[in-house]
This record gives sequence, structure tokens and C-alpha cells, in this order.
Amino acid sequence: MTTFEAPSIAWAALLPTLLIAGAAVVGVLVEAFVPRGPRRPVQLILGLAAVAAALVAVVWRWTEVVAGGPQHAVGSAVVEDTPGLAAQAILALFGFVGLLVIADRTESGEGAFVAQAAARPGSAEEADSTRAGMAQTEVFPLTLFALTGMFVFAQANDLLTVFIALEVLSLPLYVLSGLARRRRLLSQEASLKYFLLGAFASAFMIFGIALLYGYSGSITFAGLSEAVPATVGMDGLLLAGSVMVITGLLFKIGAVPFHAWTPDVYTGAPTPVTGFMAAATKLAAFAVLLRFVYVALPDMSWDLTPFFWVVIVLTMVLGTVVGIVQSDVKRMLAYSSVAHAGFVLIGVLALEQSAIPGVLFYLLAYGLATVGAFALVTLVRERDPEGNVTGEANHLSQWAGLGRRSPVVAVAMTVFLLSFAGIPLTAGFIGKFAVFAAGIEGGHTVLVVLAVLASAATAFFYVRLVVLMFFTEPDGDTVAVVRSEGLTTVAVAVCAVGTLLLGVLPGPLLGLAGQAATFLP
Repeated sequence: MTTFEAPSIAWAALLPTLLIAGAAVVGVLVEAFVPRGPRRPVQLILGLAAVAAALVAVVWRWTEVVAGGPQHAVGSAVVEDTPGLAAQAILALFGFVGLLVIADRTESGEGAFVAQAAARPGSAEEADSTRAGMAQTEVFPLTLFALTGMFVFAQANDLLTVFIALEVLSLPLYVLSGLARRRRLLSQEASLKYFLLGAFASAFMIFGIALLYGYSGSITFAGLSEAVPATVGMDGLLLAGSVMVITGLLFKIGAVPFHAWTPDVYTGAPTPVTGFMAAATKLAAFAVLLRFVYVALPDMSWDLTPFFWVVIVLTMVLGTVVGIVQSDVKRMLAYSSVAHAGFVLIGVLALEQSAIPGVLFYLLAYGLATVGAFALVTLVRERDPEGNVTGEANHLSQWAGLGRRSPVVAVAMTVFLLSFAGIPLTAGFIGKFAVFAAGIEGGHTVLVVLAVLASAATAFFYVRLVVLMFFTEPDGDTVAVVRSEGLTTVAVAVCAVGTLLLGVLPGPLLGLAGQAATFLP
């Protein structure tokens, strides 16, 4: 008869995650007991305070880990080390600016989310709830629950914890993707596609976990790493299980051929959710993929290299080529996200310690530009023949002449686009340099050359939008830049300043990131 041994828990190490999770639970109670009027400001203050407190707690835990060393937080399932804390700090930043954009409303009081999600699109009930000024404030606890899963993802050290965290972060995002105020059917379609393909990817992962447990007799990364050189005659089981688990993570990253959900979900989801999801989910998935490959499978590098090569080349090529022909801003940014996933995967494949801080810096730079770009998309709206401002102006041609209508918006968008392209003096350039340098150090020079060529090609569709904004005459007065309550302005300012500051003075942050170069087994 086996006896259950309770794991030792370092509660202080779990404080950042507990703050986010606790605020999410309190947010559910707010939905139940706080009157409709003050509910939205209460949820917003609660969410921002929780994320800010979590960031402060991460900084405190960083100083403790640097001084006293990493530790296991919940048995061997969750670890507290500098790479995990660095990922959590960046996630907290993305959560803060993401919540600002999610909460913002236009000058007419219109938010990005449907007034009542249960109402049938186009029905009288939907119109009545919109006129009554109802708000779907459940988006705040849902965002915090997703962020909770991402925080656990960053520190997960066994396969079961990875799977549970994956579901915790995914389920709220499936719901949030279907809550767009306009183009409701497209939003619901995006939510359904995301859910179905997400379930398919989860099945891959859980089957891979079963194979790896059968191979090693352990679900911990350290146990799997010890079994790789010691177990003889079952290499096929190890390789199949590893590829299946990695496939589940590549789905979240949006790498080819597991990217099919990306353009549709990015287009159909409420734009603030798209920005948050594109930045934070990619970071969380890369954090756990790095830990899995570097801790559990370092001895499998020879076997997994061909698989990663195929995925990286396909991801860079397809993201670049298909992105060039897009005429919708959100779909263009979606395929840009696919291409960037290919660039960052070079750091995963490098298997060099210098790649870990390089990947984290790249994802910080990419996330700031992504949240900022999608935040600006929420402000550029169509204008009907009667002069009424309606939905977002997503067609590229509608952005023509934006530099004259709203120079500040156009300049901010240009900063983000230049960072995506990797132009010097932006954070994107430093991120690409760090990852590509690690790729060369790891012996993948040919892959880095292909990445540089793909990066140069992606610059075409970024520069095309810049040319439209500043050097093309607008086609009539059919587009307007709306004013908001100011929350989006704050988020865009933070992202733009961060993008430029990290491009001009990256040294201090790179020095800190250099301390996040070793995973605790």
C-alpha cells in the first residue's frame, strides 16, 4: 500500500502567482455581489493592483533567488529560478498594459466587448442590452485567470503541471475570443476554432506525456533527463513523446504547421484581447518550451534538430510570404507573429545558455510592440456616409494618410512597425541580434542566414504600412481616430517608450537578463 506524501511548499515563492489567482477569484465575487454601476471600476482597480503587486513580488523574489539560490516551490512540480521569475516579470508588465487596453472605452462610451455575450447576434435582446449600457465585466477575472496559468507555466517543472497550466491559461482565452462587440459572428467563429484546435493540441500533449511517462517512469523534467542516457531500446517512445509534447507547445506559439488558428483568431477576437494574447501567450509558451528542451531533453538535441529545422524554416517562410499579401492589418500582424515565432525558435534550438536571456529579451521587445500596435488598431475607426464612427478600419487602404489625420498615432505605429522589422535603435533589433548570435554560437549559422533574409523580407509589409500612413493621399473622409478615456494612450505610451528605451539603452536590462541563464533541474 502506497502512502501519499504531501509536497513541501515554499509559499513565499508562490506569492506572485497567488496574488494574481486570488484577485481572479475575488473578481468572480465582485461579479456576483457588486452592483452594475461601480462594477467596472472595481474590477479594473482590482486587476491593475493585483498585477502591480505581483510585479513587486517578483522583484522581491528575484533578489532572494540571486542572493540565496533557486529552489523547488511545490515539491519538484514548480521551481523558483531566475528564468522563471524573469518570464513572470515580463508577463506582469504585459498583463498591466493589456488590462489598460481591455478596460478602455471610446469617447462615446463604447468598449471592445459585447454588452451581453449570451444574446444572439443581431437580436433585439442584444440591441436592448447595448442601449442599457450593460458591460461584460467578466473579462477582467477571465484575463487574470489566463495570467495565472501563464505564471504557473513559467515555473512548471513537470509534465502534469505543464498540462494543467496550459488548460488554465487557455480556457479563459477561448471565451474572451468570442466577446467582440462588433462582427459578433466572426468573433464567435474565432472562439470556436481556437477551442477546437486547442483541444486537438492538448490531446497531442497529453498523449505525449503518457508516452514519456511510460518511457521514464517519471513526469518530472529532471527524472526524464536522467532516464534519457540510462534507458536502452525505447528511443522511439522517447522521440515520439517528446515531439508530441513540443507540438502542443508549438500550437500556443503559433509555429507552422500548427499555426492555422492564428490569423482567424487574431482577426475575430476583440482587438485588446488579441494584443494581450499575442504577447503574453507566446512568452509563456516559449518559457516552458525552453525549460522542457534545456532541462529534460539536452541529450536529445541530435534527434530533435531535424524536427526543429523543418518547423523553423516553414514558420519563417510561410509567415513572411503570406504576410506580404495580406490586406487586413490584424491578419498582417498575425502572420508577422508567425514569422517572429520562427525567429525565436532559433534560440530554443541553440541549446546555449546565452540563448535563454536572448529569447526573453526578444519576447519582451516583441510583446511591447504587439500590445502597442493592437492598441492603436482599436482607435482607428471607419466613418459611414452620415459621419458616424463605426467599427475598426482594418483594411490597409483605410490607413492611407493617417499621418496627416493623427500624427501621434501614425508615429507611434511606425515605432512599433520598425521594432517588428528589427531596425536599429529599437528593441526589436537588439532582440533579434541576441537570438541570432545565440543561434550562431549553437552552430546553426545557415538557419540564422535564412532568418536574416526572412527578416529583411518581412520589413516589406511593415514599411508598406508606413508609406501608406505618411506618403499616400487618403481616400476621402472615411476614417477617424477616436478619442478614448485615456487608458489606451497610457498603454501605448508605455509600450513606445519601452521599445525605444530598450533599443537605445539595452545594457542594463541585458545585464539583468544575463542572470536568467540557468534553469533549476
